[in-house]
Amino acid sequence: MIVKTKTYYLLKSLFLSFVLVLTACDEDYVPKPKAELRLDYPTANYVDANLNLPFAFEKNLLATKVESKALKSPTESYGINLEYPALKGTIFLTYKAINNDQNNFKAFLRDAQKFTLEHTKKADEIPAYPFEDKQSKVYGMLSEVKGNVASPAQFYVTDSINHFLTGSLYFYAKPNYDSILPAANYLQKDIKHIMETISWK
Repeated sequence: MIVKTKTYYLLKSLFLSFVLVLTACDEDYVPKPKAELRLDYPTANYVDANLNLPFAFEKNLLATKVESKALKSPTESYGINLEYPALKGTIFLTYKAINNDQNNFKAFLRDAQKFTLEHTKKADEIPAYPFEDKQSKVYGMLSEVKGNVASPAQFYVTDSINHFLTGSLYFYAKPNYDSILPAANYLQKDIKHIMETISWK
């Protein structure tokens, strides 16, 4: 025979109260939708890169690490890295002197275009945007590479006589177009600003 103590009645009343609370709500339970990741990047502030190079340009203050070094080449060459730790990306710039040699110019132009075309195997689309600044004698092309590729943007600018500069954007992470798209769009604006502020020395 089960003896019903005060504890038994207390537990029973608590259980009934709990059931009443659960059944008293008329509203149906609606699960919350999955949250979308929101990436907010600071407004770009541009300053002179202030590097000892044959050209000048403005860079974003978000590029906290800037490296420049002379490269071994038959012509005067430099490699410049603009690193964005907050976005886990780097814009790599390579400068080569044409030295008024049309063979050099054609070779540099061919190499720049070939580099972009190598991405056609994995790219979904590669829209290209011509660039021209007659006053500063800066002419070039910006290519946006869409898809799961290592470099989502490349460009080149030149005066066709003395200077040739190429650039490419890379991320430290494994390429996944959807996940890097916000950062890629942000840094493509920086690339456009570099192209627009180039001045040859």
